[in-house]
Amino acid sequence: MKKIILLTLFIFNFLFASTLNLSISSSPSRLNPILSNDSASSQISQWLFNGLLKYDKYGNIVPDIAKNFYFQTDTKLIIELKKGVLWHDGVEVTAKDALFTYETIKNPKVYTSIASNYKKVKDVKLIDKYTLQIEYKEPYFKALEIWLIGLLPYHILKDEKNLMTSKFNKQPIGTGPYKLKELKNSSDIVLYANKNYFEGKPKIDKIHYKFYPDTTTSFLMLKQKKLDISSLTPIQIDRQLTKDFFDNYKIIEEPAFSYTYMAFNLKNKKFQDIKVRQALSLAINRQEMVDILFFGHGKVCNGPFLPGSFAYDESVKPIKQNIKKAKALLKEAGYDKNNPLKFELITNTGNDIRINAAQILQHQLKKVNVNVKIRVVEWQAFLNTVVHPRKFESLLLAWSLPLMPDAYPIWHSDSQKIGRFNFVGYENKSIDKLIEKGAKTINKKQLSKIYKKIFRKITNDLPYLFLFIPNSITVVNKDIKNIEPTFLGIMHNQIHWEKINKE
Repeated sequence: MKKIILLTLFIFNFLFASTLNLSISSSPSRLNPILSNDSASSQISQWLFNGLLKYDKYGNIVPDIAKNFYFQTDTKLIIELKKGVLWHDGVEVTAKDALFTYETIKNPKVYTSIASNYKKVKDVKLIDKYTLQIEYKEPYFKALEIWLIGLLPYHILKDEKNLMTSKFNKQPIGTGPYKLKELKNSSDIVLYANKNYFEGKPKIDKIHYKFYPDTTTSFLMLKQKKLDISSLTPIQIDRQLTKDFFDNYKIIEEPAFSYTYMAFNLKNKKFQDIKVRQALSLAINRQEMVDILFFGHGKVCNGPFLPGSFAYDESVKPIKQNIKKAKALLKEAGYDKNNPLKFELITNTGNDIRINAAQILQHQLKKVNVNVKIRVVEWQAFLNTVVHPRKFESLLLAWSLPLMPDAYPIWHSDSQKIGRFNFVGYENKSIDKLIEKGAKTINKKQLSKIYKKIFRKITNDLPYLFLFIPNSITVVNKDIKNIEPTFLGIMHNQIHWEKINKE
C-alpha cells in the first residue's frame, strides 16, 4: 500500500509540477556569490544564495537572512539573524557563516572584485550565535549595501585550501529558493524548488535554463512558445513579431540600468576648452538618436546617475540641439568651416548599437563642421590598447547604473591612476570634496543633497556627453501569475509566481 501511495505521489508531482523556462547564452564560470563576476554566474547564483540584507521592490534595504539590523553609533552596525534558516544540506545558518564570508572576501588568496567595498570595515565580531557586530573605521555610506552579498557556508568551506578552484563553485550549497542538481559546460541548467526555504517553498517547482549560445535561436524559441520569459530588442518588438505573439505574451518595459556616453580625453588640448565640449553637446540631437536606434524604446540621458534614484537631480534638463549656438562656441574656440575641429571616435566590436550611434554622431556633428573619424576595435584590444593606456581622443562606451551610486571610481581625481575608471582624466577639486564627504554620510537625505550637487557639477563640466538610456524590454508568458513589475525589474517576488498551464 505504501509503495502505491508513493508511486501515486510521484506521478502526481510529475504531471502537475510547473516549470519556468528561461534561456542562457553562456556557461557560468563560478556559482559562488563572491566570485560570480560574469552575467551568467550572477544570473544563476541569485536563485541559490541569500545575503543578510536585500533590496525590496522599492529599492529600500530590508532584512533577508537577517531578522533585524540597526546602528548603535555612526560606525557600529548590529545585525541579528533569523533562527531556523537552513542551508540546502539542512544545516542551520548562523552568524559564523556571515563572519566567514567577510573573512573570505578579505582573504588575499581569494580574487574577488568586491573586496574594495569592505576597506572601511575595521572589525567584525560574533556577539552570539545569531548576532553580528560590524565596526567601521569611519561613517560609511555603503555600510548596509555590502551585506547584500550572498553568504558562504562555513561548515562546508572552512577547510577549503583554494576557493578559486573549489568544486563548491560547480556544486554550490546555498540558502536560496532553488537548488542546483548539476552544472555542465554548454548545457541546460535545471534548478529545483527548495521545499525548506525560509520564506516558503516557491510555487513554481522548477527553473529550466535552456542553453542557446546564439541569440537568434533564443528568439526563435520564444516565438515558438518554448520560453516563458525573455528579452527583446526594439527592432524585434517593432518589426519581427506577428500579432498572435502578443496573445500569449505581455510586454514589460522599463529604462535599463545603464547609459551610453561619449567620453573626451581631457588631457588632450582639443577638449580642455569647455566651449568645445559645450559646442559638441549642443550639436547633438539625442532624441533623434533614441528614435533611430531604439524606435523610441529609450530615453535621453542627461547625467551620471540613475533617473528616479536619490542621486538624480531633476532640475537638470536634457540638452536640446542648437546648431547656431554650437557653431558660435566653436568659432570662439578657434574652429570654423575653414579650420574644422577633427578628432577620432573609438568604440568596440560586438555592439551594433554603439557602432550605429557613432555613425549618427558623425553625421550630426558634420552639421557644425566637425569631422569625426570612427574606429572600431575588438573588445579586449579596445581595453588593453586604447582605454587602459589612455590612447584615444574620444570614446563611445556605456556604464551600468547601480542603485547605490558611488562617484569615487569614475569621477574622483584619484581614480585617474592607470587601471582605474577615471580614464578621461577628469579633475574637479570641489567634486573630490563632495565625493569624500558623501562617503562618510550615512543619512540618506543628506547623501541625496550631496549627490545631486555632484550630478549638477558633472553635467556642467561635460567630461562626457551623456547620450541615452535604452529601455529593458521583457516579455512574459501570460500564464504566469502574480508578477509585480517595479523599476527594479520583475524577479523580486518570484517565489510567489504561479504558472497556470501544466507541463
